[in-house]
Amino acid sequence: MTQKRLLLIDGHSMAFRAFYALPAENFSTSGGQHTNAVYGFLSMLANILAEEKPDHAAVAFDVGRKTFRTEMFPDYKAQREASPEEFKGQVPIIEDVLGDLGIVTLSKENYEADDIIATLTTQAKASGDFETIIVTGDRDYLQLVDGSTTVLYPTKGVSVLTRFTPEAVEKKYDLTPAQYPDFAALRGDPSDNLPNIPGVGEKTATKWIKQYGDLENLLNHAEEIKGKVGNNLRERIDQVRLNRQLTQMVTDMELPVDPEGLDMKPVDVGTVAVAFDKLEFGVNLRERVLAAVETTGALTEESVELADLTVDQGPLDEWLHARSGQGLAVYVLGNSAPFQGDASAIGIVDKQRHGISKELADLSAEEDKALGQWLESEDPKYLHEAKATYHMLKGRGIELRGIAHDTAIAAYLLRPGQRTYELSDVYQRHLQRQLAEPSQQMSLMGDTSLVDSAAAILELAEELTVQLKEIDAIELYQDLEIPLLTILARMEHTGIAVDLAVLEDQLQVFTDQTTQVEAEARQLVDEPELNLSSPKQLSVVLFDKLDLPKTKKTKTGYSTAAKEIEALAVKNPHPFLDKLLSHREYQKMKSTLEGLIKTVQSDGRIHTTFNQTVASTGRLSSTEPNLQNIPVRTDAGKKIRSSFVVGEGYECLLTADYSQIEMRVMAHLSQDAGLVEAYKDGEDLHNYVGSKVFDVPIDQVTPELRRRVKAMSYGLVYGLSAFGLSQQLSISPGEAKGIMESYFDRFGGVKRYLDDVVDQARKDGYTSTVFGRRRYLPELNSDNRVARENAERAALNAPIQGTAADIIKVAMIRVDKAMQGMKSRVLLQVHDELVVEIAPGELDQVQVIVEREMDKAITLRVPLEVSAGAGKNWDEAAH
Repeated sequence: MTQKRLLLIDGHSMAFRAFYALPAENFSTSGGQHTNAVYGFLSMLANILAEEKPDHAAVAFDVGRKTFRTEMFPDYKAQREASPEEFKGQVPIIEDVLGDLGIVTLSKENYEADDIIATLTTQAKASGDFETIIVTGDRDYLQLVDGSTTVLYPTKGVSVLTRFTPEAVEKKYDLTPAQYPDFAALRGDPSDNLPNIPGVGEKTATKWIKQYGDLENLLNHAEEIKGKVGNNLRERIDQVRLNRQLTQMVTDMELPVDPEGLDMKPVDVGTVAVAFDKLEFGVNLRERVLAAVETTGALTEESVELADLTVDQGPLDEWLHARSGQGLAVYVLGNSAPFQGDASAIGIVDKQRHGISKELADLSAEEDKALGQWLESEDPKYLHEAKATYHMLKGRGIELRGIAHDTAIAAYLLRPGQRTYELSDVYQRHLQRQLAEPSQQMSLMGDTSLVDSAAAILELAEELTVQLKEIDAIELYQDLEIPLLTILARMEHTGIAVDLAVLEDQLQVFTDQTTQVEAEARQLVDEPELNLSSPKQLSVVLFDKLDLPKTKKTKTGYSTAAKEIEALAVKNPHPFLDKLLSHREYQKMKSTLEGLIKTVQSDGRIHTTFNQTVASTGRLSSTEPNLQNIPVRTDAGKKIRSSFVVGEGYECLLTADYSQIEMRVMAHLSQDAGLVEAYKDGEDLHNYVGSKVFDVPIDQVTPELRRRVKAMSYGLVYGLSAFGLSQQLSISPGEAKGIMESYFDRFGGVKRYLDDVVDQARKDGYTSTVFGRRRYLPELNSDNRVARENAERAALNAPIQGTAADIIKVAMIRVDKAMQGMKSRVLLQVHDELVVEIAPGELDQVQVIVEREMDKAITLRVPLEVSAGAGKNWDEAAH
């Protein structure tokens, strides 16, 4: 009879390993719940399920610190620090997802996870029906290893696991698994706070256990051990016996289930998809997990939802002609990079579920002409990621028009913050159905996946329209986001000209400065081989050699992250820290320049991609390259901006931006009489606020007072605390608290607004911009303090930043419409700024248009202020 395979995982142990293997700051929901431990745990689980293929599985968790062992020995594990705040709240999420995956989770008051696993392992062994695999970061489990039980122990994060069989245990420790707990009791265990015997290390402990066979026999012959170590052993016999008791796992607990009851149930794909969406994990991890388990609810290409789809044959021109003026769903295959796009195949479906697909290379002249005319017509087209389709078709000389739907944008407005909006993902998320998207290589002979994808877009367009109406976001979708995407596509295709020589000169400057400052830093600490990019080497220099105060503790030592080093430099100035911070700044600029140079295309222009579905607040982001991370005010940033120049055949660049747009939105939303009055009277806001807060005449607001007020005014939009303000301004928390209290005394409307917006969001579950853009924040009601506070900060920020983002989007649409028929063109939108390439003789007219349309984008309780400037390059055009 074939043995069944039982997988047992020590949940807390592996969750902790996962937490420290992945940076917490890189994994969190848009509402602020950290998810790095969840992500790492599930990634590890997917690998193990795929490789070990268990039939039965369970994950055991500790309940708390208090167990029968702490009653026997109060110092047991007492040295362990409290879990990091970012870790808290992640274990319940792991337990929930395991429940969705049909994997049993177990825990019991007064016992540890290892007792549960030891009991199940013992039961499995007794039945003779199971081969058991235990996954843990605790070496005490090695005592369970035998012919039918293997331990997988992580040696690198949670991705590399070492397999401990009886032979592997003996090879590693020169002891049998049964002897391991005896060895551990002798050696002591710092991780469990079990005392050691002075002078007895691993070698001595191993030698004694091998010589006497087991611990009890050794202790019975303790008088035979010579020298000081013998005395030390004899003095601590009671402690060693206690160590042995504490190390011994319980193998006969009463549990609600036995190994037979741990069989893995089929997993519902829809349930898992919803869970992963809530965590904002990408499709890749979800598919890896689902591929490793038996699933139910997964629909194939032949499934019922596509049963009424008819795939037509025949000439494409006739098919299109018969559907002239109708709304059709389109799916195009090809390369979607701006300026490099190309299309290879197309699938089209009508509302009667008739579809057709064609390889573009095989089209006849009549078909090719008809397709081009239809794509360039205003006939309604339903697409997914329409901007990408625009670039594919542009490569064939076709200007896509008539975009009526983009189901990626619709899905984003309904659920902002998801990691991916790929068609198959959105189809699963909103219609609970699976879709096999076509690959670039597949032949169309007998293949319906292009038509299936177009049909999926049609279904989504219908369903998501209903959902957008339910949340009053249909106008935001139809009047703002859909018109904007064509404008962005044209901007991406046009690109912006760059002076490559300026970029290369700058790169050389920063390369030289990086090398020089590293050499100076090495000299300061007399470390000729020091690598300033190595956290391990830095840690030794900072905290051992220079004896600087320790930063936040991490799994591998003390943090050398930028934020920690900056704070250290403020409180403990040191020339080495200055060099280190300079080195990091130069490295960052060097990377930025390398990225820019790499992306210059054959036309001498950079074609960035503007993302409409990335930032949860509605802001556009920029990638390949990211033009938003070029510093605005530093000399280095200005030099880089000077490399962005006016293109051939054009006269100059015009830049225009909103002044203090977020503060104006804050004044509008809070209706604070003081702020509204300041803006209406045309006062310098920060001077005005400074005079009120510090009770001095406006002309006596010093640059330092202005700096403090400015930091606080903008900080409030991001949920800045008094402590945060004190850190930012290098003043005492008490002084910072006083400034904030004085501010709120003078500007009570702001305080009321900030309180009310969080309370309302907590009730509703979301925030909303003036234009109705929602940001969902379920973490506002989380029991996890870190997640809740992060969500509160997001709730303060989202309506303000989101409204500001919507305003500039409206402005772009208005500017585009007003500039119809002109040769000048908008090239970039970066933060609150537009960059326009001006054709000869059009500067004055375009400047009037841009300033007027940006000003009229919205009517607030306070006036908007637009400033513009022109020059031969982006820096020169600054104002």
